[in-house]
Parts: sequence; C-alpha cells; structure tokens
Amino acid sequence: MTGTDRPEAEDLSAVVGIRVLLADDHQLMRAGLLRLLESQSGMQVVAQAGNGHEALAALRAQAVDVAVLDLSMPGMSGMDLIKRVKSEFPAVAVLVLTMHAEEQYAVRAFRSGASGYLTKDAAAGELAAAIHKVAGGGGYVTGSMAEKLALGLNRQHAGPAHASLSDREFEVLRRIVSGQKLIDIASALHLSVKTVSTHKTRIQNKLGLDNTAALIRYGLEHRLSEVEGRSPAQG
Repeated sequence: MTGTDRPEAEDLSAVVGIRVLLADDHQLMRAGLLRLLESQSGMQVVAQAGNGHEALAALRAQAVDVAVLDLSMPGMSGMDLIKRVKSEFPAVAVLVLTMHAEEQYAVRAFRSGASGYLTKDAAAGELAAAIHKVAGGGGYVTGSMAEKLALGLNRQHAGPAHASLSDREFEVLRRIVSGQKLIDIASALHLSVKTVSTHKTRIQNKLGLDNTAALIRYGLEHRLSEVEGRSPAQG
C-alpha cells in the first residue's frame, strides 16, 4: 500500500493538520522535537521511529504528510531510507534533520528525493517553518546551506574526489572512516562481506588511495565520519 492508496488521508489532514513522522535514533532528541512540534498549531506528530525500518513500518500503518528523518541511524542508510520513502510513499514530503552541515550531504539528500534539509543547530522555529514549507510542496534549506550549495555549483573544479562515489560507496566509506569493520558494515547494510570488500576496492580506486589508512585519513580530512556527534575513535 502506498500513500496514494489511502483516500481518507486528505479528510483526516483537515482535522489534525500536518501529520509528522519523527525518525531519529536518539530518544532524547525525539522527545525534544515532539514537545516543540506539539506546541505548534496545525501540526501533529503521529508517529516516531528509531531507525529506517521502523520509519517505513510507521508509514505503512499511519497516514503522514511530512517525514522528518535523521541521516545517521542504525541499519539502513539515510539516503536509502529517503529513496524508499519516496518510492513507496511519493506523496510524503521528506525533511532531513541532521548534524551534517556539509553541502555534499545535502546534495545527495536532494538527489535521493528529499524536499528539505535542516541542520540540528538551526533555530527551533525554523523546523516548524521548514515542515510547513515542504508540506505545501515547496523546498527548504537554510540561508547558510543555500550559500554553500551556490558556492559549490560555482566552483571551477569538479569538486572533491568522493563526489564521484555512488550513494552505496559513500555510505561504506563513511562507515570505514568511523572505524567499523567490514563484517559489521556488511551486517548493518545487509550485504555480504565480499560485496562490501568490493565496494572498498572501488572506493580506493576512485579516490586513488592505496590502503585503508589512507582511506581513513582522506575521510577524516573531509569530515566523512558516519556517526553524528562522535569521533571515529568512539565508534
């Protein structure tokens, strides 16, 4: 069942306002967001999730207008989750709420189908404004992110080498930089160790790096750690 298969969705929306799904693996973060959004008129948090699979299950069980998604949750990668949401529930607007302030993450999120991108250090009122904007069919980025995106588009060079990586390769790179072993990456992404190893080899070839140490050093220099708010040494 997709979001378009529920004819009652629009009638319910008129009663409860904008229906929001909050997906973040940090319970305290979700609790704070819940209090913030429940204080807004014309908005209701109707579902919560701690990972991508829970988010998809919630969307299948509950009509939602806007999915507020963290990029770094256990299991399914943030980009994969955005693609799954937009594939299965095309009417649901996706707003990314993340610690990653680098434009490379925003670009990948928008390419995956997100309508908005907001960092967690944004003002509280900005989240409500962003939800209203994407719920109405618009797009949303902060002024600072818009400037970064514009500068990135205007650069004369092609951008960093990792811009050529596929979303899957990018996800594997981030996890390697964060100190995860290939077997753990394979388990988290539901891949075989051999497939992850192949991705790692392709990443090294694309980046022109000879070994894992060089790969990690490159990732640290470009702030590509997979886990938000932690250093690679912390896992």
